[in-house]
Amino acid sequence: MSCGNIVHPTSRRAFLQQAGTGFGSLALSWLLGQSSSTASPAPHFAPKARSVIFLFMEGGPSHIDLFDPKPELNRLAGSKIPDSFRRVITAMGEFNSPLLGCRRKWQQHGQSGLWISDWLPHLASCADDLAVIRSCKADGVNHSSGVCQMNTGSTLGGRPSLGSWVSYALGSENADLPAFVVMQDNPTPVINGPRNWSAGFMPAAWQGIRITPGAEPIPNLKRPASVPQSRQDATLGYLNRINQRFAADHPENSELEARIHSYELAARMQSAAPDCIDLTSESLATKALYGMDHKDTETFGRMCLMARRMAERGVRFIQLYSGAGSKWDAHSRMEENHSSLCRGTDKPIAGLLKDLKARGLLDSTLVVWGGEFGRTPQSEKGDGRDHNPWGFTMWMAGGGIKGGQTIGSTDDLGLFATEDPLHVHDLHASILHAMGVDNMDLVYRYKGRPERPTLNEGSAFKKLFA
Repeated sequence: MSCGNIVHPTSRRAFLQQAGTGFGSLALSWLLGQSSSTASPAPHFAPKARSVIFLFMEGGPSHIDLFDPKPELNRLAGSKIPDSFRRVITAMGEFNSPLLGCRRKWQQHGQSGLWISDWLPHLASCADDLAVIRSCKADGVNHSSGVCQMNTGSTLGGRPSLGSWVSYALGSENADLPAFVVMQDNPTPVINGPRNWSAGFMPAAWQGIRITPGAEPIPNLKRPASVPQSRQDATLGYLNRINQRFAADHPENSELEARIHSYELAARMQSAAPDCIDLTSESLATKALYGMDHKDTETFGRMCLMARRMAERGVRFIQLYSGAGSKWDAHSRMEENHSSLCRGTDKPIAGLLKDLKARGLLDSTLVVWGGEFGRTPQSEKGDGRDHNPWGFTMWMAGGGIKGGQTIGSTDDLGLFATEDPLHVHDLHASILHAMGVDNMDLVYRYKGRPERPTLNEGSAFKKLFA
């Protein structure tokens, strides 16, 4: 539509095409380092947290050996599971497996008296900051569906990840860094791969950026020393002209916008990201707090320290994978498996909580711990445990969470959530609530239908919050 000689564009893309030299030159202005500012979308209500750090224990840690002691399990160890539990166990092919007792020593910690096993002595010193949720529930019984649901809300692939929803809802507080970052502790591909941090049916601009271990955490970020700035500018100018022509010929192609967004971000990250991931300015005492002075804890400690630096620089959603490639999946030799993984993550995670708290960042940073499910009380292969999505433990800290409390419970054997069961959708809704986002009011229209991060289900559990 028009008024006189003024043409009023009917869409954002039309506006970009009509403004100045068009859509492509807008991208080039970023690529050439010109300044710009973009206001983030407003939350639905006052947020309690600015950032989320999701500590994802891939493979499924055993809740009944870490946070949910079951004396009755030890009393019945070696016997068959009671009849009242057989409906699920039959479906899993575990009908004849005897119950496996817990070999851990348990103790109450902090003024709150939270129960934590001796596998996590460092985290135990942070007991009064933790809200331990013993009644989590999920739908996926295998790793692919379980990991997919804990990341996207659905057991089926194709939906946006939780980090993408947060990015879409709130934008970034730092235009020079990604809003959503993913790190993993080893190069083994995680279950489902990049689908876990995908933007699904939303534009690719909202997907997570994976940072890899090693000397170059973000590949291809730096301009090669052999390439002068003038040559890079000429290349970007040529790219701009190609983009401009393509955008004019294909005005409805969202892939181009997402790609240009990634180019713009990459250009800005050339100056901002190296500082963010460079730990040389951190003191030896700080590195020791995270366990970077010991071989067992150096890798995850480095990841946790980088996560703190990202959170204080405004990165919205940071996800750290421990045991990438389902290493927490202890179908056998659970003592050996969990001993090693707990030893590698316990001190770094405790260091993260303590460092955030000392810097005044814990109140504005929500830390979440958990895997895709827990483990069963009956044995597998004599010394392991199978998958348990019917009742398991996660914990949250900071970000407005009321610490020093245990929420919900499982039955006497730790198999089913009984009191205050919280489905993955409720957990996601609670995380979004901490960020000032209502899970039912956050809508993205896809193919004409309103899509929500929790599939029109779930609600924030208000007992979690102070």
